[in-house]
Amino acid sequence: MKKRSVGMVMCLFMLLSEMYAQSIGTKANSTIEPLRLAISTNKTTNLVFPYSITSVDRGNKDVLVQKAKGVENILQVKAANDSLVETNLTTVLADGSLYSFLISYALEPSVLNLQIGLRNNQDQPAGILPFGNDNEAKVKQVAQIVFEKKPTMRRPKDKRYDIAFKLTGLYVNEDNFLFQFALGNNTNIRYDIDQLRFFIRDKKIAKRTAAQELELTPIYVIGNQKSIEVQSQQYLVLVVPKFTIPEQKYLSIALIEKSGGRNLSLRVKNKKLVAASMVY
Repeated sequence: MKKRSVGMVMCLFMLLSEMYAQSIGTKANSTIEPLRLAISTNKTTNLVFPYSITSVDRGNKDVLVQKAKGVENILQVKAANDSLVETNLTTVLADGSLYSFLISYALEPSVLNLQIGLRNNQDQPAGILPFGNDNEAKVKQVAQIVFEKKPTMRRPKDKRYDIAFKLTGLYVNEDNFLFQFALGNNTNIRYDIDQLRFFIRDKKIAKRTAAQELELTPIYVIGNQKSIEVQSQQYLVLVVPKFTIPEQKYLSIALIEKSGGRNLSLRVKNKKLVAASMVY
């Protein structure tokens, strides 16, 4: 009887061990399903990724790929000829994620612009500028935190033409400033944004002295940077490399309307910059 009990226990132990091993193996061997993508010879397909592209591998040389000029997260794909057979394309991003595609030829592809892994198009940048380090994932994370914060500032602001432009938050994280803006449109005409630019300018310009200004380029943007819809308000966060301003200069932030004259601007002093709140 005792031998039979011992045998049953041993069998149960072996069965449980095998089941556990199979479950571990299943978890360890999870697969990544490739996305199907059709491309052609006369149209370019744009793949917009959430992080910078660090590696691209083509299964066939007839798949032509290149990064979009000036940005690091947009891959442009095209077919070299119409005899392209089904193949694959693999991309690796700066955050370590991998994306796999099954590529085939189509005379008229149904999709030409595809955003990968994004939750809300308006809350993400259209392009990511090159970073000088591998800190992009953290920059995006901190920018999202600021984007979701409640406004903490009322000034500076500019309100003309029933368009409102206000700095509602100013934060610093390591080597970057994060500017939170509120944009409002109290008219029945959509405000199409042409540019939102940062300049360091002289407070006073002496006679016979040429004006000097330095433009600062944001490295990351969250929010709808294309337009302000009628009778609406929205928020925008721009990340700019850290800087300070000499006493005789100031920061000018210009909001410029596309094909219009409803241009607004903000003036920020150095004392406001050095008082920026920390964000982690």
